[in-house]
Amino acid sequence: MGVTGPPGPVMDRDEVDRALARLGAEHEAIETSLLALQDHAGRRLLEGAGLTGVTKERWASTEASITLLWAYFDAYSDALRSARDIRSRRRWSSREDLAELTELLRGESVTVAGSATATANAPTLAGTGKLSESFSLATLVDRMNDLYASSLDLVVAADAVWSALPARIDLLAAELQRTRQLAHSVGVRPGEHPAGDDLERITHTLTSLREQVISDPLAFWVPAQGSSAPGGGRPDTTVYDREARALEDVRREIDAVLTVRQDAEQRLMRLRDVLSRADRTLAEARTARGEVLAKIAATEVPVVGGPPTVLQEQVAAASEYRRHGQWHRLSPLLESLERKAEDELLRARESLTAVTAPLAVRAELRGRLDAYKAKVARHGLAEDPFLIERYDAARRMLWSAPCDLRVAEQAVLRYQQAAAELLAAPRVPEQGGPQDHRGEQRS
Repeated sequence: MGVTGPPGPVMDRDEVDRALARLGAEHEAIETSLLALQDHAGRRLLEGAGLTGVTKERWASTEASITLLWAYFDAYSDALRSARDIRSRRRWSSREDLAELTELLRGESVTVAGSATATANAPTLAGTGKLSESFSLATLVDRMNDLYASSLDLVVAADAVWSALPARIDLLAAELQRTRQLAHSVGVRPGEHPAGDDLERITHTLTSLREQVISDPLAFWVPAQGSSAPGGGRPDTTVYDREARALEDVRREIDAVLTVRQDAEQRLMRLRDVLSRADRTLAEARTARGEVLAKIAATEVPVVGGPPTVLQEQVAAASEYRRHGQWHRLSPLLESLERKAEDELLRARESLTAVTAPLAVRAELRGRLDAYKAKVARHGLAEDPFLIERYDAARRMLWSAPCDLRVAEQAVLRYQQAAAELLAAPRVPEQGGPQDHRGEQRS
C-alpha cells in the first residue's frame, strides 16, 4: 500500500514496539474470543435449528455480523502481520519505515472488502451501498468488540432459553402424563369433568409452548434492564409457570377425588346421620306446634315444613355413584350435600326454637310468678289477701289451656307490682285490727 503521510508525529522505535506488543495481545484475545464464539453450543444450535419469528430475523443479522467479524479479524491480522514484517526489516528502523509503520498503526490504512451476502444484514455496512470500508486498527478493534458483544448476546440468550425451558417443559409434561393416568383411573376425563378438560388444555399448551421455544427462543427472553453485559437477562417462564400452577390445581382436585374414594362410605354415613337428626328435629317441632296450638291462645305459630325430598334423592344418587365407582361425580356432590345437610339441621333447630317460643315464654312467666311468691313468703306476707287474689288470678291464666300469654303476662305484672308496693311500704304494728298496705283498717 502507498504511503500518504503519517497521521500526526512519526512514531519512534520504542513507540512502535510497544504498539505492536499491545496489538499482538489484542489479536490473541480477539482470536480466542472468536474461536469460543465459533464453538459455542448456542451458536451451533442456532445454525442447525428451524428458526421462526424474531429469532429467525435476528439470527440472520447475527450470522452476517459474525461473517463480517471474521473479515475484520482477517484484515486486522493482515495489517498486524504487515507491520511486523516492516519492523523486522532492520534492527534499527529507518525514518521511512517508521513513517510507514505510523501510517499503518495509527492511520485508516486497513481496508475491509466483503461480499454483499456477508454484509447485507451486518450493522456496519448495511444501507451504505459499500462493499468495502477503511479503518484504523483502533477503530477496527472497537468495531469487532461491538459486533462480538451483540453476537454473543444473541447466542447466549438463545442458549439460556434452550437450556432452561425445554427441560422444564419436558419434566412438567412427564408429570402431566402421570396425572392424566391417575385422573383416568378415577374417572376424570375430558368432557366429563372440568379437571379432565384442564388436563387436555394444559397438554395442548405445553406441546405448543415447546415448539415455540425450540423454533423462536428469543421470543421467551427478557433482557435485564440497564445491563450491557452479553446475555444479561432471563428466560420468560410466564406461560410455563401458569401451566405448572394449573396442573398443581388439577392434582389437588384429583387428590380430593382419591380421598373421596377412600372415605366415601363414612362420609355417606355421616351425611345420613345429619339428615336423620334434622328429620327428628322437624318431627319434634311438628309435635311441639300441635301442643302450642292446644295450650297457647292468640298466638301465631309458624308452620313446620317437611324434610326436603331433593336432598334424599341426591343422597340416593351419591350412593349410586359410589356403587359404580364414579368418584369424580361423587366428590363435588358429597361436598355439596354435606353443606346442605348442615344447613338443613340448622333450619330444623331454628324451626323448633320458633315453634316452642310461646311455651318458653309461658315457662318464664310461671317461673317469675313463683319467684315473687317465694320472695313475698320470705318477708312474711304470704297470707296477704290482696296478694293471694292477684297470685291466684295470674296462676289460673298461666295453668289454664289455652293460655292467653298477653293477658297472663299482664296478670303477672300486676302481681309483681302489688308485691313490690307491699314490700316497700313501712310495717305498722297492729292497733285495734289489721291494716292493709295502704294504711286503711280492714275488718
